[in-house]
Amino acid sequence: MPYVLLASGVLALLTTVNALWPRKGLLLLIPGFFTAWLTIELAPWVLVAEAAVTALIAWFGGLTGAAGLAGLLVTALGWAGLVVVMARARRTTVTVQRWSAELELDPGERAPSFPRSHVVLPFLMTRRSGVTRTRDIAYGDGPRMRLDVYRPAEPGERRPGIMQVHGGAWMIGSKREQGIPLLGHLAANGWVGVNVDYRLSPRVKFPDHLIDLKRAIRWYREHAEEHGADPEFLCVTGGSAGGHLAALLALTPNVPEYQPGFADVDTTVRAAVPFYGVYDLGALLDGGSKVFASAIERHVMGVRRADGSEAYDKASPAHWVNAGAPPFLVVHGSLDTLVPVEQARSFAARLRNVSAAPVLYAEMKGAQHAFDIFPSYRTARVIEGVERFLTWVRRAEHPATGRGPAAGSQ
Repeated sequence: MPYVLLASGVLALLTTVNALWPRKGLLLLIPGFFTAWLTIELAPWVLVAEAAVTALIAWFGGLTGAAGLAGLLVTALGWAGLVVVMARARRTTVTVQRWSAELELDPGERAPSFPRSHVVLPFLMTRRSGVTRTRDIAYGDGPRMRLDVYRPAEPGERRPGIMQVHGGAWMIGSKREQGIPLLGHLAANGWVGVNVDYRLSPRVKFPDHLIDLKRAIRWYREHAEEHGADPEFLCVTGGSAGGHLAALLALTPNVPEYQPGFADVDTTVRAAVPFYGVYDLGALLDGGSKVFASAIERHVMGVRRADGSEAYDKASPAHWVNAGAPPFLVVHGSLDTLVPVEQARSFAARLRNVSAAPVLYAEMKGAQHAFDIFPSYRTARVIEGVERFLTWVRRAEHPATGRGPAAGSQ
């Protein structure tokens, strides 16, 4: 048993080291990402699980001899690293407070809190009190052109809308597993959320993904009132590839080539909150492996970059930055190994130099890609900050509009 404890301790230490300094090499990129992602956002649960395993091994004699003591020491080092990981997550509160300080809201007003029960028991995230969900509404002819609507259970005046776009490298992903904590919290505090699926590559090529989402905006304009939403007020959010598409939605309103057959529909959005998005596709391919670049060229874009650099420029939100852009809150993790944080820093700086609207940038210290998929402590604080930002946007346009009933807030 001492050698079992030693092996367990080495594994715990390696997992923690990867969470603090995630691996970026090609062979370890994907397993390193998943291991770091889960360890970072579930650090308290990882610590409890490792403590239980260590106690069990010790009970059966694992602490005997030099190997046992070495195992205990290595395990303790891993736990010390997990404490650092958790301390980094706690710094999210400071980051959120900083961006909230830039908003013109009553300083004495407390933003609605995310349910603590969902942070302790993440599987509860689909059961937000005071929120109803209508699934799989068709907004187009394709089998993937479906959306879910999240709205307050209690009837009320027309509410602001928010569209969530899932990620997955434009080739995988679904509304079933992304954006749920955010949409549930917003719906509990007076918003109507629309979680959208769209056609995926390699069946379709860009810009079909973007066109589908603009069709979803057309659906929203036509059907928002049926779900208690304001058809004239819609914001957009999304993560990774969804962050890329959300940014494009915000920066390309009413561009005819992206609205074939419905160019007369107003596809303007009032604000954008992209999470860990891709903003410069060319720079992403330059910094990635040849295998990744080839997959994007063949499966997503349908044209080699060497043969169609203009297509890659037009597929990049950075190309579309303009003075008329809506307010942006750009969120990214400092330890993102899939989409480098430099993408967000550069995009936010460029937006600030050009856009007449406010641009807020929030860099989550110690966060990996996709950190908000489930409701960790960090996710809860970020979601509260996003609600505060969107409330500010809403009030800037409608000064008399209050926050509204916070149905189900805990």
